[in-house]
Amino acid sequence: MGKEFALTSDARHPHPAKSAKPGKAISRSRKSEGKRAAIVRAATVIMNEKSFALASMTEIAAALDLRDASLYHYFPSKRSLAYACHRSSLERFELLLRTVDATGGPGSEKLRHFIRAMLADSARHGPQLYFGDYSYLDAAQRKVIAAWADRLKDILVKFLKEGMADGSVVQCEPEFVVQLLLGMLIWLAKWAPAVDGMTVDRLMNAIDAFSFHGLERHAPAFHGK
Repeated sequence: MGKEFALTSDARHPHPAKSAKPGKAISRSRKSEGKRAAIVRAATVIMNEKSFALASMTEIAAALDLRDASLYHYFPSKRSLAYACHRSSLERFELLLRTVDATGGPGSEKLRHFIRAMLADSARHGPQLYFGDYSYLDAAQRKVIAAWADRLKDILVKFLKEGMADGSVVQCEPEFVVQLLLGMLIWLAKWAPAVDGMTVDRLMNAIDAFSFHGLERHAPAFHGK
């Protein structure tokens, strides 16, 4: 993270202490936000790899060269950190969905653009925390995550229904397709980075062959060798 700004007193200011506080507060806030984001990203990677139960705060701190005490300064418990990871992942997920939805186009193209955007986002910013399981959160946290996830699933269902209406997607049960799609995307984001030479383009080619040629009504036949 960047260094904090060094503000010094100046005789030209009648209240030097008061004039320095806003700059320092902004600097600390930005530094704190950056550190929290780094912790959330590292924790998401480790929790995805090991599960919530097996991931430890000591291991997460070590991944960032922090002491345990420093980590607890930002997150008082592993559960609070996991909740922050879920919220961060859902924020990223929602931004991608809203952006794609705003561009318009046939339902199948919205779906394809979203998948590519999510894979690219995971490549740039790290994987998202799988929100199919959040049983380890407390009741209030689970309620928030469940409602949020359902809202985002509804947008994906809308894409499929639009595709069925405009003829770009075959008739299907969109709720089931969305569940399959989410499982595929979240696990791809976890698994793909470990494969040498894997790129977003290669993943999209595989998804096109595996999924879209079965969804699109007039898609050309795929002839594998």
